[in-house]
Amino acid sequence: MRILPRSAFARTVALIALLLLINQIVSYIMVGVYVVKPTMQQISSVVSKQVQGIIVLDQWLSSHEMSAVEKRSLAERYTRAVGIDGFSEQEAIANGLDQATTYNFLSNQMSQQLAATTEVRISQQDVYYVWIRTESLAGYWLRVELETFDEARFSPLLFYLILIGALSVLGGMLFTNWQNKPLKSLEAAALQVGRGDYPDALPERGSTEVIAVTKAFNQMAQGVRQLEQDRVLLMAGVSHDLRTPLTRIRLATEMMPPSEDSLAEGIISDIDDMNAIIDQFIDYVRLDSLADSDCENLNYLVEDVVGHVPESWHAQIKVAYGDVPKIPVRAISIKRVLLNLLENAERYGGGRIVIETGYNRSLERVWVTVSDNGEGIPAGQIEHVLQPFTQGDKARASKGSGLGLAIVKRIVERHGGRISFGRSQKLGGLAVRFELPSAKPE
Repeated sequence: MRILPRSAFARTVALIALLLLINQIVSYIMVGVYVVKPTMQQISSVVSKQVQGIIVLDQWLSSHEMSAVEKRSLAERYTRAVGIDGFSEQEAIANGLDQATTYNFLSNQMSQQLAATTEVRISQQDVYYVWIRTESLAGYWLRVELETFDEARFSPLLFYLILIGALSVLGGMLFTNWQNKPLKSLEAAALQVGRGDYPDALPERGSTEVIAVTKAFNQMAQGVRQLEQDRVLLMAGVSHDLRTPLTRIRLATEMMPPSEDSLAEGIISDIDDMNAIIDQFIDYVRLDSLADSDCENLNYLVEDVVGHVPESWHAQIKVAYGDVPKIPVRAISIKRVLLNLLENAERYGGGRIVIETGYNRSLERVWVTVSDNGEGIPAGQIEHVLQPFTQGDKARASKGSGLGLAIVKRIVERHGGRISFGRSQKLGGLAVRFELPSAKPE
C-alpha cells in the first residue's frame, strides 16, 4: 500500500496541505501562548484584586463597630459596584455551582496572588461566571460575572485559520493544475504520435522548463512526421518502379512458346508473390487515420471477409458471433487485419479455424479472436514475430515478407486497441485476439 501519491499534481497539493497544517498548528499554539494565556493571566489578576478588596472590606467591617444592618448595606453596595456576589455553600450549589468546571491553572494563579489556597471554577452557560473559594473567606463562594470571557470569541480565529488553509490549498491546486496542464497536453499528443497520428504543434506555455520540453516535442513530432512521409513516398516510388518491369516480365512470359509452359507458370507465380509482397509493403507504410472512420459492426466486417476468402483455401472456417455494438473504425484496415490473421491460420494451421466476437462491457472494448489447430507460436517468439520483416523459427519459416502480423499490430494500435497471443482452448493451436475501444481514442 502506497502512502505517497504518484502524480506530481497530487504530491504538490499534499506538500502544500502538509505545510499549511504545520503552519496552522504553530499559529494556533502561538496564539494560545502569546494571546490567550496573557489574557487569562490579566483576567486572573483583575479578579484576584477584586477578591482582595472583598477580603479587605470583610476585615474592615470586623474591626469597626457598626450595626449589622449598616455592615450588610455597605457590603451589598460594594459587591454590587464591583460585580461580585457572595454565597454560602448551599446557596452556591442552588445557583449552579455543581455545573461549574474546576480550572487548576487559574486556581494556582489565584492561590499565588491571594497568598492562600484558592479554588476557581468556571460556569459556561448563558453567562460566564467565575466561582472562587479562598481560605481567607472560609465558608463562602464568590461569584464574578465575566461577559468578556467568552470562548465563542475564538471562533473568528478558528474560522480565519480554516479559511486561510482552505484558500491556500485551493490556490495550490489551481496553480499546480495550471503547471501540469501543458504536461497533460504533451501526454495526449505523445499517445497520438504513438498511434501514428500527428497533432498540430502544441502551444508553448507554462514554466520555462515545460516550454523547453514542449518545443523539443514539437520538433520531434515534426521530424517523425517528415520521416514517415519520406518513407511512404520512398516506398510508393520503389513499388511503382518495381511493378513496371514485373509487368513487362509477365507479358514476356505469357508470350513464351507452349513448350516452356512449366517455366512460365513458375515465373508468373513468382511475379504474383512479388506483387503480394509489394502490396504488403504499401499496407505497412500507409497512414491509417481515424479522422475518416465510420461506425461499423465488427460482425458484418467478419462476415464480409469470411465470405470472400479465396476458393483455393482448404481450412474449415467457423464463426461464433457475439452481441457487439458499432464502433468507429476504418473498415478497410480492419478487414486487412482479419484477412492477415485468416491467411496465417490457413497457412500454418491444421485445417480448422474458429472466429469469435464479443463485447467487454466493463472495459468498453469489442474483441475478435482467430484460433487455429496448428503448432502455434512459442511464447518467447511472440515479440519477435511482431517485428517487421521477421518470421518465426519453425512454422513461420516459409514464403512471405514477414509483415503480416506487423501490419496487424500497427493497424490495431492505431485504432487505440491491443493485440494478444495465446493457446486456443478449443482447437489447441494459436489464438490471436485483438480488442478495439468502443469510443474513438482521443
